[in-house]
Amino acid sequence: MTQERHVSRDFAVEVVQQLRDAGFQALWAGGCVRDLVLDHEPSDYDVATTATPEEVRSVFGGKRTVPVGESFGVILVLGPEDVEPIEVATFRREGEYVDGRRPESVEYCTPEEDAHRRDFTINGMFFDPLTETIHDYVGGERDLQDRILRCIGKPEDRFAEDKLRMLRAVRFAARFGFEMDPATAAAVRKHVSELTVVSIERITQELLKMLAHDNRRQAVEMCVELGLWPVILPELELPAEGAAEHRLLFSLLQQLESPSAELVLSSLGHNLSNAAAHELARRLRLSNDQRERIVWLLEHRDDLKSPDQLPLHRLKRLLSHKYRDDLLEYTRARELVEQGSMQAYEFCDHYLERTPPEVLEPEPLLTGDDFIKAGMKPGKEFKILLDAVREAQLDEKISTSDEAWDLVEQLQSEG
Repeated sequence: MTQERHVSRDFAVEVVQQLRDAGFQALWAGGCVRDLVLDHEPSDYDVATTATPEEVRSVFGGKRTVPVGESFGVILVLGPEDVEPIEVATFRREGEYVDGRRPESVEYCTPEEDAHRRDFTINGMFFDPLTETIHDYVGGERDLQDRILRCIGKPEDRFAEDKLRMLRAVRFAARFGFEMDPATAAAVRKHVSELTVVSIERITQELLKMLAHDNRRQAVEMCVELGLWPVILPELELPAEGAAEHRLLFSLLQQLESPSAELVLSSLGHNLSNAAAHELARRLRLSNDQRERIVWLLEHRDDLKSPDQLPLHRLKRLLSHKYRDDLLEYTRARELVEQGSMQAYEFCDHYLERTPPEVLEPEPLLTGDDFIKAGMKPGKEFKILLDAVREAQLDEKISTSDEAWDLVEQLQSEG
């Protein structure tokens, strides 16, 4: 365990201890318990307690608490510097879900009642860090052992409460390599069209988590098999199962190592035009940088197939670009899938190793300001001349400003 994780765990124990000392029941809850049972290091810790939000604030003080969801019984407790705050929630049962996302009301309750309002059995357990005992009212420990993803109670009820749970079911099953319980899978297939009532921002958040995970191939396959794919990504029509293109694409998904979600999206959308890629990014509410990354990767996905045959100016521009690492990873993975080798990738890797930054991306020999100081009038010619000078510089044909001016004069005389 890293030092940072050790401090986070100690703080999570401290929160439980302080609530216990104040006379309340308190347990770790949700994902951190699942991860502990799987012998994984939790990324964060949540605490559930019999203390009301007002009582939680009284225990930890106003300066150390933030009422992020007080109406739903949730308070953030602030810890040491550089340690993530801990979400402390009062044990609760929930009223009717009218909007397919959140309950109209909540009532405080027992730990067992709280467990039965959660989504999946593997996320419905509690853990007492003081006695190191698990409190499991929903069969989560058994399902973890059997590697099953199962809804708590009736799957249709859980999905009616929050439609996004259908996508989360796929994400969790794929993440841990679990089978989906048949009743849970059947409920997804039956209600998949209802996912459209969920905000695109929430869908995108789940989608990006799935695509960036090591088990992204399994997630995509499950989305296809359960009918989710045409609902969440109708723009990305996948090759027919059994076709060579299908095998290559899914092998590529598996071969990618720690890719960005944008790289995975661009790989899945290999047939998208620039306009279609822009429209997809806008629909998913991606940031400008994410949209730019996807479009650039689509535009240049084939550019490093034969890097040793590229002019230096093209090779250098590709290998100095801010999204270079994504393009290199795509090149590496596709080479392995299609040819079983990494010659193009290794050529680029070796070139980067032996090429200093000032050679790969040198300071421009001339700029537009230099042209203006020389009495030239701004216009289309500026860009033409600057591009020609830059290209010659990157091709290592010129290396001084005097040589750059000579080239400008030559081009002007020829023009």
